[in-house]
Amino acid sequence: MAAAVHSATHDVVIVGGGHNALVAAAYLARAGKSVVVLERLDHVGGAAVSERPWAGVDARLSRYSYLVSLLPRRVIDDLGLRIDLKRRRYSSYTPDPSDPSRGILVDTADAAATADSFARVTGTTTEAERFAAFYDRISPVARQLFPTVTAPLQRRSAVRDALGDAELWDDLFERPLGSMLRGALDSDIARGIALTDALIGTFASADDETLRQNRCFLYHVIGGGTGDWDVPVGGMGQVSGELERAARDAGAELRTHSEVTSISPDGEVAFEGAGGSATVRARAVLSGVGPSVLARLMGDSVAASAAPEGAQVKVNMLLRRLPRLRDSTVAPEAAFAGTFHINETMTQLEAAYDAAVGGSIPSPLPAEIYCHSLTDPSILGAELRASGAQTLTLFGLHVPHRLVEGKDPDAARSELLAAAQRSLDSVLAEPIADVVFDAPDGTPCVEARTTADLENSLGMIAGDIFHGPLSWPWADDDAPLETPAQRWGVETAHDRVLLCGSGAHRGGAVSGLGGHNAAMAALELLG
Repeated sequence: MAAAVHSATHDVVIVGGGHNALVAAAYLARAGKSVVVLERLDHVGGAAVSERPWAGVDARLSRYSYLVSLLPRRVIDDLGLRIDLKRRRYSSYTPDPSDPSRGILVDTADAAATADSFARVTGTTTEAERFAAFYDRISPVARQLFPTVTAPLQRRSAVRDALGDAELWDDLFERPLGSMLRGALDSDIARGIALTDALIGTFASADDETLRQNRCFLYHVIGGGTGDWDVPVGGMGQVSGELERAARDAGAELRTHSEVTSISPDGEVAFEGAGGSATVRARAVLSGVGPSVLARLMGDSVAASAAPEGAQVKVNMLLRRLPRLRDSTVAPEAAFAGTFHINETMTQLEAAYDAAVGGSIPSPLPAEIYCHSLTDPSILGAELRASGAQTLTLFGLHVPHRLVEGKDPDAARSELLAAAQRSLDSVLAEPIADVVFDAPDGTPCVEARTTADLENSLGMIAGDIFHGPLSWPWADDDAPLETPAQRWGVETAHDRVLLCGSGAHRGGAVSGLGGHNAAMAALELLG
């Protein structure tokens, strides 16, 4: 039975001010509901904000999230967001770890050049054909599934029937991804290029029976119905900034410096604000924080103890110029414009997983990098642009939180930064340190952000960027779909408390899906 809500001060209280919370606030306020967002920090946007990490340096970087794929055009249009997303011509560049003087450049505008680069590394043109055929084979999944993510959940059997390809269904959704990759691709390096999409923020082997790697892979290849990852002009902060504007313009109240301390099932939310302790009451509560954080706020110690685990390190850099490559056939401007894979063959990825399971930082550390400023120079000031400076973002895989938990934060950052630099240097023609930009105080413009940093700065438990295990974007055939929250995949154990963050069904990444779907459920619930 739903708990009664007495003397409601608002229709909806949203706990946490990340991008999903802003999406929900904008939708609900536009529908005429009274909405208040409570955010602990002095700004909203969560992980999707732009900052200036180095004093006196006019470079605006997103220190955590960095690309956009899963934000539906529907959300952009519904909320009138002024967001410009640029498509990258170059999908990826992957130096051959055994001989970095050659590499695979996947050029979406030149299939012949792509085939030539595959041939230089693998010795045959047929691997390029296999690689293209692999993605052609899974493309119907993106076209079918992505339009459903802003609608009530479909049943698993209905999704399978609509796909109409039982063999593809089994390969992607019933068996570990490693089997499909080994069957589709012949080379270790091509298998690794594909496998990386299954491991972003996900600690798993290619053959993990839980299929967590399959779920991560699915979300990476369905975005926009094409799987393309776009660069937000102005940086990730432009996305959250537009969402904040849309929420405020619609009439939502956004309160920063407001740390929620408890939530009751009847809609009472206590928080510590600038004026001291306060309470708001609402007909519905939307949680933009992770499920384990929500459990703690609701006094559920058992659920709160089931903490997730992030598995990555992020390194942000500002360079005086792009570094030279060992591969003379590829321009750095092409190699760094897409995703630059470092030591990410399938064999290396599996070895790195095994090393981390054993308690060691992988060596070499598998990582991927990209240069935002090549696609969008606006994140740099005029003087930096004129000087040829460029940003570089490195995302290291298979670094589970257990490797940094309990360590001195500075020591953990230094150790992981050194591992990342060694891995990157192994495929470059010069040390990355030689081209790093120095701030006015003489310090190099490099920073490492660990899972512990994510936990401490943004409250993401164990640095899990997805707030917990990713879910399939459908409902099991026997799952209850009786309430609005169940139908939209945002339910909790309490009728009037809904998930609106990355922990929601179909949540994860900078997508706004958790916020959109929670808002739709709340509108049905509130009437």
